[in-house]
Amino acid sequence: MTLIAKDPARLDPIAVDQLRATARLEGIGRVVGLPDLHAGNGIAVGAAFWSETHIYPHLVGSDIGCGMALWETDLSLRKFRLGAVERKLHDLDTPWPGNQEAALVAAGLPIDMGDPSLGTIGGGNHFVELQRIEEVVDNERFEALTLDRDRLWMMIHSGSRGIGHAILTGHAARNGSAGLIAGEVDGCAYLQRHGHAHNWAVLNRRIIAQRFSDKLGCKGRRIVDICHNSVTPHQGGWLHRKGAAPADRGLVTIPGSRGDFSYLVEPLADHADVALHSLAHGAGRKWSRTDAHARLSRRYRPTELERTDLGSRVICEDRRLIFEEAPQAFKDIGAVIGDLKDAGLIRVIALLRPLLSYKTRRS
Repeated sequence: MTLIAKDPARLDPIAVDQLRATARLEGIGRVVGLPDLHAGNGIAVGAAFWSETHIYPHLVGSDIGCGMALWETDLSLRKFRLGAVERKLHDLDTPWPGNQEAALVAAGLPIDMGDPSLGTIGGGNHFVELQRIEEVVDNERFEALTLDRDRLWMMIHSGSRGIGHAILTGHAARNGSAGLIAGEVDGCAYLQRHGHAHNWAVLNRRIIAQRFSDKLGCKGRRIVDICHNSVTPHQGGWLHRKGAAPADRGLVTIPGSRGDFSYLVEPLADHADVALHSLAHGAGRKWSRTDAHARLSRRYRPTELERTDLGSRVICEDRRLIFEEAPQAFKDIGAVIGDLKDAGLIRVIALLRPLLSYKTRRS
């Protein structure tokens, strides 16, 4: 077991115990805890697990394919007006009115994977955040990527919605938390379903981006789309990531809380194997959802959490969720990024400032 942290004592001991328990599963060869490590529902989040022989669906979790996409829009910051944009963002939680069958076929997916949730964000920690470039740290790399400082950016965090949940539930009903052998019938069947859910999640993020772009009257280009809940072939075995961004798929975006900066980073290869070619996927929770609601609902009204210390706006009309996902419930993203840099895993290209975070709206 490897912990990627300058001071491992800062990590949640419950999450570390969960890692140790996972390391004892049959066939698990390596376990890595990343700087955003926190306790999950029996499984630590912010972790990577490698097995030469076994696939464990519960180490991927119920939101197969969940990940982050980052889009650079063609909307100049000079034309961005927060109030006007906020008024435009309605009817985004309703089913996408587009042609699902055509979208699924174009994505190489079976048409029976059509679902009313396609093109919607979902609940929990999922969001769309409108951002601007706060600071370019690596000018040479930024320019080589032909990125633009004077543009509105959009980050999308969503996944496979109920599809991944149905896959995990079906596996658990048949096998509990037992692992599968990759080359056997059940293992192959799970990998096929996993692949479809992953691709559905990628399509979902693309449609979400299009829906928001249409509301804003702009177009965009996708700079990043990475998955942080998955199992993939790796070094002759199987690498499970649970809340861990891939360090072998190009650029990575690592968000802070809705009241903090996000980071566009580039993975570095020299020490990547130490962390199983994985990176933190965000700031990581400091408090559980229950704790966050209990602590903050006594101190704040929901309307007080609709503005952040950075001056950004939050659209979240779920009165419980606005407390559960408040910035105070998350770790310091700067410390997480610092640990990744100290471990030689990343170079920072740019910081992005939140302008508007969208969670859910009633209409």
